[in-house]
Amino acid sequence: MSKAKIKEGRVSNGVYVYHGKRKSTIRIAFMFKGVLCRESLAMEPTKKNIRFATNYLGRIHDEIEREIFDYAAHFPKSKRALLFAGSKGTAKTIGEALDLHLAGIKRTIQASTYRDYKSAIEYHLKPAFGDIWLKDLTTSKIKAWIADLPVSNKRVNNVLIPLRQMYENAYEEGSVNMNPLIRVKHLTFEIDDPDPFELSEISTILDALPEQGKNLFQFAFWSGLRTGELIALEWGDIDWEKGEINVRKNSVRKIVKAPKSKAGKREVLILPPAMEALQAQKPFTFMKDGAVFHNPTTMQPWETDAQIRRTCWQHALKKCGVRYRTPYQTRHTYASMLLTAGEDPTWIAKQMGHKDWGVIRTRYARWIPGQNPDAGKKAANLFKTISKVTAKHS
Repeated sequence: MSKAKIKEGRVSNGVYVYHGKRKSTIRIAFMFKGVLCRESLAMEPTKKNIRFATNYLGRIHDEIEREIFDYAAHFPKSKRALLFAGSKGTAKTIGEALDLHLAGIKRTIQASTYRDYKSAIEYHLKPAFGDIWLKDLTTSKIKAWIADLPVSNKRVNNVLIPLRQMYENAYEEGSVNMNPLIRVKHLTFEIDDPDPFELSEISTILDALPEQGKNLFQFAFWSGLRTGELIALEWGDIDWEKGEINVRKNSVRKIVKAPKSKAGKREVLILPPAMEALQAQKPFTFMKDGAVFHNPTTMQPWETDAQIRRTCWQHALKKCGVRYRTPYQTRHTYASMLLTAGEDPTWIAKQMGHKDWGVIRTRYARWIPGQNPDAGKKAANLFKTISKVTAKHS
């Protein structure tokens, strides 16, 4: 039936026909929470569509009477949805919900974690899903997006963390009827195998470094500290009488904080080559009573692991022709050397800040010849056999 045969105005109780300049629509009107609400159904005003609108309005009245009416579920794009949604989250876009989630957890997470989440949201999640209504995201949409995302599986898992958290909260609060992330499994990825340096390579690398750089990496090779722990290490953390390093801090993206786990706070035995490196570093920074290791270019404390890698490490390996591995491999080298010497894996785990020796067993299994309770003695014997290497850098 043509639009001209149905006059503009009310055609039944609560159902109206409206003729605009470009198109005609059907509108319905109803009271909800004391407010007169009008919504367009964007339908041609035919008899069939008017019957549909009348029945649809009856369903709305029924849901209102039974107190189960969800405004945003019926009219997600309506401005009134924000006012009337029983669960306000249903009226939000994913972008809005992610912003609210991030603001809500900001005080409960580390600053570095907050930056990671914000980066994932701004550079990945919002561009992909930001304008989609919270209730409309499906598992299939997420999986299709993941399939085309040009990043590693590990990065995908990390990017999804704030989206998973947000939807878990939304589901628990009743803002959505289902969590589309439940059936999106974490992607598997391989952790890079330890690729330690040989003793001859250590000697060659140290020869290629400026003196302060040599002190830093000799200490790194023989202490097993993480790069962030090396950056945060201060002279006050050295217990000279006990011959121990009190690891209490870690530097992540220029922010110094406590280690993530209780095991991370530990006392590390200072092995002879590490002690030599500390003694050699004393003339440079000891009287400054702060960070042990400084950038030899700026004569200021190191700020980030990337700075160490670009300014010092990469140049040295290129100069001496040693196959490139990241500075973190100094930590793997430490573990493999101690295990090769026959040290007790449980003791090594404590030295490296692991909760138990499970990581040692799984990651360094091929270097474990056995266990011995005399922690430190076998390593000392090994160091005697390579005295030429350490003497060269004393």
